[in-house]
Amino acid sequence: MGDTRKPDEDAVMRARVLLLGSDRPSNREQVEAYRILVQVNPRAYLAKLTHALVVRTWDTRDPKRHVALYAEAVDAMRRYGGEVPGGKDELSSALRGYQHALFSDGRRAEGRAVCEELAAAGRYGRLAVVLAEEGRHAEAADLHARHIVPGDTDVSEWTLIEWAAELDAAGRHEEALEVFARVVGDARRTAEKDLAPLAALVWKLDQYARMLRAAGRTAEEAAARRETLTLLARLAEGGEPVSWSNIQASWVTLLLLSGRPAEPAATPEAPLPAFGVHPHHGWSPDIREDWFASIPALERRTAALRESGDLPGLIAAQRRLTVRRALRWETSGRQAEDALRPAFDEGVRLARRPDGGTSALVRALTDRSMFLLAVKRYSGAHADFAEAVALQGDAPPIVTRT
Repeated sequence: MGDTRKPDEDAVMRARVLLLGSDRPSNREQVEAYRILVQVNPRAYLAKLTHALVVRTWDTRDPKRHVALYAEAVDAMRRYGGEVPGGKDELSSALRGYQHALFSDGRRAEGRAVCEELAAAGRYGRLAVVLAEEGRHAEAADLHARHIVPGDTDVSEWTLIEWAAELDAAGRHEEALEVFARVVGDARRTAEKDLAPLAALVWKLDQYARMLRAAGRTAEEAAARRETLTLLARLAEGGEPVSWSNIQASWVTLLLLSGRPAEPAATPEAPLPAFGVHPHHGWSPDIREDWFASIPALERRTAALRESGDLPGLIAAQRRLTVRRALRWETSGRQAEDALRPAFDEGVRLARRPDGGTSALVRALTDRSMFLLAVKRYSGAHADFAEAVALQGDAPPIVTRT
């Protein structure tokens, strides 16, 4: 904030005249004026100063400049927020912007410290994400547990999915299944009342089945697969009973979560995305940028594996690449189905090779089924999933598709 001494009367008068003049002052001039007036009347000018500082960040893409502007907003709230109604909430808002700027500038330790301050004030979500990104999954899971009251019906499904993901990553599989069963149960109830699309329930059931399989609960996994197949058959026959426009974020979040076992383990020195967290709204900006930046290297690796004839390695690398492309497809706005469809088709084609293996084909067919569901190709989604279920021995054999 600079000099903390009270401004002289002439400076205060000039600031007021500037703001009341017929010509609209520039954002820079507004910031200068509010810097002066907030020292005289915080109640009237603190919110205006912090807003003007945030608006200034829109004029530059320089991360360091963003850090400086948000730091000033935080400093102003610390100095004068106690004199303003709702000052604590305004400080939290400024801190959220500040931590985002710090992560964008690669200053993770400082960003984490701000997230810790937010968590101490009850806003723990960002700290849970940062802990997950650094591989501190047990701490992230425990943080959720301390804030989620058992039986609280107001907890969002996104929060429950994040919690289950961290429990699972920490090796606490039964606890993770218990939490995710709640997600599935809630989705069933809303679908039965036509309050949510069936597609959303199908995606959750698919993730639940994966978790059950990993926990060795194969009978329950088979039951979840059969329930999914029944829902897809219903969709193929009559379509969605509930209209929806864009819920692909749910699909891509769970697809990314399914791909976590193929990625290296995250550490504080080599952080990775918080799988299970919505990529666009939840991941730290530095992590999201690195994730997209990894696509060219993975494309080169996939090409090299194709040349070498290493089919298992190629199938694994192709899926990792498809998961990244799916995220880019979903977060870059509405795109044509054909922009992403070839990636899933290639996964199925590779897995259909004689030495591809049944498990790889089941996974590729399931992946494509869930994508086709996301683009409302219900008959194709049902056919792919029915084949996958049959390959697992949970349904009669069916005619395959290419």
